[in-house]
Amino acid sequence: MSTLIEIGEEERQPLLHNPRTHGNEEEIVASSSSIEPDALKLTLNDSGQRLLSLDVFRGLTVALMILVDDAGGAFPSINHAPWFGLTIADFVMPFFLFGVGVSISLVFKKTSSKPLATKKVILRTIKLFLLGLFLQGGYFHGRNNLTYGVDMVTVRWLGVLQRISIGYLLASISEIWLVKNVLVDSPAAFVRKYFVQWIVATLLLSFYMCLLYGLYVPNWEFQPPSLNLSTNGSHAQIVQCGVKGSLEPPCNAVGYIDRYFLGEEHLYRHPVYRRTKECSVNSPDYGPLPPDSPEWCLAPFDPEGILRNFCSSLMAVLTCFAGLHFGHILLHCKGQMHRVLVWSMSSFTLLISGLGLEVLGIPFSKPLYTLSYMCITAGASTLILTIIFYIVDVKHFGKPVVLLQWMGMNALIIYALAACDIFPAAVQGFYWGSPENNLLSSSLTLKICISYWMKTLLGHCMLFLKLIFRVLMAWNHCYRPCFIQASGVPSHLYCSRSYFGALLAVFCT
Repeated sequence: MSTLIEIGEEERQPLLHNPRTHGNEEEIVASSSSIEPDALKLTLNDSGQRLLSLDVFRGLTVALMILVDDAGGAFPSINHAPWFGLTIADFVMPFFLFGVGVSISLVFKKTSSKPLATKKVILRTIKLFLLGLFLQGGYFHGRNNLTYGVDMVTVRWLGVLQRISIGYLLASISEIWLVKNVLVDSPAAFVRKYFVQWIVATLLLSFYMCLLYGLYVPNWEFQPPSLNLSTNGSHAQIVQCGVKGSLEPPCNAVGYIDRYFLGEEHLYRHPVYRRTKECSVNSPDYGPLPPDSPEWCLAPFDPEGILRNFCSSLMAVLTCFAGLHFGHILLHCKGQMHRVLVWSMSSFTLLISGLGLEVLGIPFSKPLYTLSYMCITAGASTLILTIIFYIVDVKHFGKPVVLLQWMGMNALIIYALAACDIFPAAVQGFYWGSPENNLLSSSLTLKICISYWMKTLLGHCMLFLKLIFRVLMAWNHCYRPCFIQASGVPSHLYCSRSYFGALLAVFCT
């Protein structure tokens, strides 16, 4: 016979323990075996528990990348800067690297086995590097070409995913092996915990700056593409350098190291400096060479070369380190507004540093990944992620950005399909009658028409506004004389002269 036992309300315990948010703290209740007394109890590795703002940030980066790739040709103002300068497109790569750094700090906040974690990091790095080589090494020939395959003599060894993989490797190794196991209960303890990591970042920065400004670049030669032999000669072109510390396209240490170690055949054949005024009549867009263009306009240059990967992951990894710092603050600062305040201070410090370095003579340059460029983009990354964190994770206003969140959770797949032209290449394989009549060509024609009409409509709108402005200026020119009697001049004669002047102002200003 069963016995009923009455249990008081205070003795009740749930069968399933659900994570809950208490007050203004995002402390997720977990089992006592996985809780660190000094850290934020935020288990982002568990299923169902993610830092939503980081996913939204990744999704925003992917969306920005797709926008730049598709609209950059129609609107050069949002395309990559030709060499020096900063546009929207130049923030995409640092945003990816910054997000990688934040993820690393959360994934490796506690490692039970450092050798095992290192093994996993190396395997992931190899997979990501090989994926980048497969997607961007020349195996796929892009749109409007149904062939595939690459000559190993001219394969492009380094690319975007390769840079991210190397940055991931260096940042992960530093997070696993260089972080001290100390209790963080004060700002001084925070510094002690990550001091060695910051020293390594400083050494990487110093080494890169020494190479960039101290390496002697001799004269060099290259073979122009056969496409341009008719206008530039069939012989090797000689570029005069013999300098140190130059940041200009032909004589910088970055290109010299790439040519020396990789060889001319393995470099990118469409560098951004072909959109400079020296190399394009349509600058800042690609175009025909000017009549007096220098020899180096036809030379190859890899935007993800050795000094920007194996050494500029000396620089690119510093953007990952900025992401690591962001994640460390998330783990060790206990108040939401305290985190936002510290992140905001860090972001403005980086932004001001980048602007100050640019004023002092270190220009913004994505191809060279200069120190000013690193600071300004890392500061922008921190500021944007802070704003997203406040909106999504603090105020829980995430429904309007659910699409960006989904894109962030599938960033690598979207990048491979969209940015690397895998999806367009697959779509163009279906055609009617001949390969030229495919769905991709039709969509590209529609895109060109839409871009043309958008530019035309924008031009008409600007012309209309300019005309209104001129009419107002002319009316102001006529209005005052008509109501101010000039001495010795009849009013109707003075006003007629003003009307004539106004008419001239409309068409001649």
